[in-house]
Amino acid sequence: MDNLRTLAATLAVAGLLAGCASPSTRTPGDPFEPMNRVVFKVNDTIDHTIAVPIAKGYQAITPHPLRTAISNFFSNLGDLNNIANELLQLKITDATEDLIRFAMNTTFGIGGLIDFATPARLPKHHQDFGLTLGHWGVPSGPYIVLPIFGPSSFRDGVGFAVDTRFSPLIYAPVDAQKPLYGLQFVSARSDMLGATNILEQAALDKYSFVRDAYTQQRRAALGAESSKPPALPNYGDEDESAAPAAPGGASAAVPAAASGASAVAAPSAASAPAASEPAVSQPASAPAVPSAASTPTTATPVPKGTSGK
Repeated sequence: MDNLRTLAATLAVAGLLAGCASPSTRTPGDPFEPMNRVVFKVNDTIDHTIAVPIAKGYQAITPHPLRTAISNFFSNLGDLNNIANELLQLKITDATEDLIRFAMNTTFGIGGLIDFATPARLPKHHQDFGLTLGHWGVPSGPYIVLPIFGPSSFRDGVGFAVDTRFSPLIYAPVDAQKPLYGLQFVSARSDMLGATNILEQAALDKYSFVRDAYTQQRRAALGAESSKPPALPNYGDEDESAAPAAPGGASAAVPAAASGASAVAAPSAASAPAASEPAVSQPASAPAVPSAASTPTTATPVPKGTSGK
């Protein structure tokens, strides 16, 4: 643990120096990007040289049913954190469902080694204290990359510390805590090997890809993507984003779609200038409506008794 703290402090100092050296490369929503990139690179190096080989070795020597049972065990323990945060968010229905999941899997699943709740169509929720803070209006703050633990934000970093402090594993015997934490890490890393391969093949800039995916996933978990535009990603110049929209709203939709904010682009594209709407929506069989609106004096001089009979 002391070694981890020393490494984290070293990475933080190196990142701060890098952040002071190149302030012009910062992206809106990511003011600590230079520092974050340094920490991300170190994390990625540690992952490739230590975590990935261990996870591959774990897969090679551990039968698939046993790996599934271990993953189910830690997932079942995680339901306790879900229940606590759902109660803090006053999500009584979700908390009740997760409580039933935990009781069913613990009782009939031999301590959670077998997942009976999912085939029984009991949904599994994913909550943490960072989402609880966000539920009550605490802003996420700037994006940060934590040493060893990866992408986060100021709010989620506090939430992570609280969740770790109240993890069910801390109630295990002292001699068993470190092996359990190690097994949990290896199991989780093993489950993500496939996602890592996709990331390696698809991402031109791994840092930006991970940052944007994390930011959008957390916003989606809070249900905030439909209420306000995301702060990330935003790779365009400010002048381009402030440019007036072309007819049909095309220029407003393109920057948003390019940054992955499809939910924001849809309203912009739909709000075309009003001048083009009558030409599309006005039926061809009713020409009298626009003519009456454009030449209001032609309808008034018609004398009584000459209404076209």
